[in-house]
This record gives sequence, C-alpha cells and structure tokens, in this order.
Amino acid sequence: MKKLFLPAILSLVTSASLEAQVGEAPALGLDRITQNDITGGGLDLFDIRLAGMKIFSTPFNKLDGLGDGPMDPNDTVTPGGRPTLQNNGMFLRVNGLDAQTCLECHSVGSNAVVPFRFAVGGAGGVNNNAMFQPRDIDVDDSSGNFFAFYNGRFINPPFLFGSGGVELAGKEMTQELQALKVQARANPDVPVQLVAKRVSFGSITYDSTAQAFDTSRVVGIDPDLVVRPFGRKGEFATVRGFDLGAMGFHHGMQPVELVGQGVDDDGDGVVNELLVGEISALHVFGTNLERPFSDTPSGAEKNGGALFARIGCASCHRPALNTFSPLLTYSFPEVDRNPTANVFYAADLANGPAGFPRNRVGGVQVPLFSDLKRHDMGPGLSESFGSPLDRMFITARLWGIADTAPYLHDGRALPLTEAIEMHGGEAAAASSAFQALASSDKRDLLAFLRTLRTPVDPGRDLVQ
Repeated sequence: MKKLFLPAILSLVTSASLEAQVGEAPALGLDRITQNDITGGGLDLFDIRLAGMKIFSTPFNKLDGLGDGPMDPNDTVTPGGRPTLQNNGMFLRVNGLDAQTCLECHSVGSNAVVPFRFAVGGAGGVNNNAMFQPRDIDVDDSSGNFFAFYNGRFINPPFLFGSGGVELAGKEMTQELQALKVQARANPDVPVQLVAKRVSFGSITYDSTAQAFDTSRVVGIDPDLVVRPFGRKGEFATVRGFDLGAMGFHHGMQPVELVGQGVDDDGDGVVNELLVGEISALHVFGTNLERPFSDTPSGAEKNGGALFARIGCASCHRPALNTFSPLLTYSFPEVDRNPTANVFYAADLANGPAGFPRNRVGGVQVPLFSDLKRHDMGPGLSESFGSPLDRMFITARLWGIADTAPYLHDGRALPLTEAIEMHGGEAAAASSAFQALASSDKRDLLAFLRTLRTPVDPGRDLVQ
C-alpha cells in the first residue's frame, strides 16, 4: 500500500495540560490524511477507503478532541458546551457524547443469526439508540401517564451498506427538481408537476404578481426542492452532511470545515480535530461499502412480492430507483442545490466495491425499496420532539430488512409484522390491507421481505 499521509505537525495542537500526559498520544496518530492527499491523485480508491475506515473505526480519545469543553450555561444542548456525566468532559449518553467511535453503533451485519454477524458499517441494536435533545425524561412515571415520558428523538442506527447508490439517486433527483423549478420560472402562473425518477413531490408555481415561487403544493420534501435521503426525517443530502453533524453530536469531534482551521470552538484544548481530508475519506468509505442484495425467490416468495405491490406497499417502498450515471461525485464545499459544484473526486458504483448492477440507460439500479420522500406515518408513530416533522418520516429503505431487526425509526417493532401493523397516516391503507390478507398470503409476503439481505463481510478487502 502507498504511504497515505503527510506529517501533520500543525494538524493537532493541545493545551499544556493535555501535552503533560507523557507517553500518551491521539488515537488517530500524527499522520493524518489531508484534502491535498486526495485531490493530488497519488491515492487510489482503496487507499482513500482505508483511510476512511480508520476514521470510522478509531476510538477517539481526549487528545483527538473527544468530548466537549466547559459547559456553556447559555446553551447546554448544542455540541460544544454540553454538561457531561460526573463532569468527565467526555460522556453524556443522553443528547450525544455517547460513543468513542462510529463502529460502536454501526457493527451489526445480521441479527438473523445467533450470535449476530459483525460488519463494519452495519446497523445497531436498541442499546445503541441515540437520544437526541430530550428536555424531559420521566423514568418512574411520576407524572402518572402510565408510561415513561420522553420528549426527545429516539433513533435506531441504520446500516451504511449501499449508501453510495442512495446518495447518487438523491443527487440526480435534486437536479431534476431544480430543472423543473427553472421551468416554472420560465412559465409564470403555470403549475409545474414535480416528478423525479417517477416520484411525485407535488407541484410548484412561479407567481408573477408576487414575483416569488408558490411552494404550498410541494409535498414530501423541503421547499428548496433538495432530496435529502439521509436521516429518518430526510435531513441530509449526502453522507458527508450527515457525518459532519454526527461527529460533533456523538463524539464531540469538531470538523475543521465547520469551526475553522486552528479554532478550538468547544474549548477542550484541541484544534483541527477532524481535517477536511479526513471527512472526505470517511465520505468515500461510507459510500463505497457493498450494497444489500436479494436471495433468489421461491414460488411463495414471488407471490409475496406480487402481494407487496398489490396491497400498495410498493407505492412508497419503490423496489428500485435508476440513475443516469454510475459515477458518484464528491464535492467540497458541498452545495445541496447543485450537486455538480466543487467536485474533487468520483467513484464508479458499478465497477467498484459497491457493486451496483448497470441499467439500460448507462447508470445503475439502486434496489432500495424507497421513494426518498417524507410521509405522514400517523399519530401512533409520532415523536414528541415538538417539531412539525414529528409524524413525518422518509420512507424506510427495506433492502437488508431480513437481517436488521429491530424495526422502525426507534426499534420499537419486533417482529417484522409489528412494523407493518404500526404503519398509520398515509400508510394506513396498506397496513390494513396486509392485516386483511389470508394467513398464507401474510406468510408469503413476509417470506418475500426476508429475501432482502445485507451484504456478507462488507469491506472485506480493507481488513484482510
């Protein structure tokens, strides 16, 4: 393997108290991958992925910048100044600071076997659920609700497998929708239907009187018409965008591209905690993991697939989205509305480790079973975070579902039947149709879903 990293004397600066820990060193070491290493052309895809796996799997310590600095009494929720357990400066568990490494919560390749099959980039069990910004946890039901009230978000970690195809499909959908927005402006007062990859996001009109876009009929997406496939609420357009927030929330590790070069924004005595090149490598690693796959269906499983479509599940859980190109591009800085801006690297998702099948138009088929659109899932699944999106969730990707119990956004559903029966709101009709099926048909439909598997030993070439 090539020499990956340039010496980074200026990449890590610690306070005198941290420097005094003789014989200790940051877990990432002093050789750090930079953006110039990646854009200079001296590293191949394997090298960059390997560097990304290092960021993903290294248990950060205080010398890396793990944890927040002194508590900020004016903002005790946002990463940087959160209180910590026993005032240890590193761990909180409720509202983040809950892990030393990404791998701690993304390591289950399959829960369909005992013991579970390990995989770098896998899902997480309920014990790994993230507890996001709760203000009130009533553990002993002192309020008399007959349940333990919790008003934050409770998030079960998903796997990363196939995320490159998801990101590519989302970027192409964004480009289609932005082109339709231009069309609407060129044709004032005429509604333009917002359809990307055969998924409808409502319509948009340019109001000539108000000299502004009317987005009141845009559905399942933000008014800026950016498809954001990542996060259960559809919050992030790219894996990089997700990673930037996750690093601060879960680890208190501050990316340079957010806080600035040489800036100790959280006051923990460490600067340049995550370099631009390290976030780029992490992005490339995560989006080039192998994709989930489907077992060859039997007769009963084929019937289950037909039933899945017939009762309406496939209207949101689209079996596949097709891209026009096999190339996933990487940008810095990213511009969500323009995925082609500032591109510094590209990876072939068909010929590379992700292994997506080519389609008839020269792109790849992404068999994710989702429309990448938000839907109202009804009061039963509503969160109590106090957000307009409490009842809204992006359609869960079903590929790999055979191996990734527990189900739903917070892992509340066991077994799989419960997940289907808990669907409400826009999905209530499909849920009711499933419950009305004959027992034999229910078994066939569940058997079909259990043909959707996670990859075995993903990233095997990196760990051999």
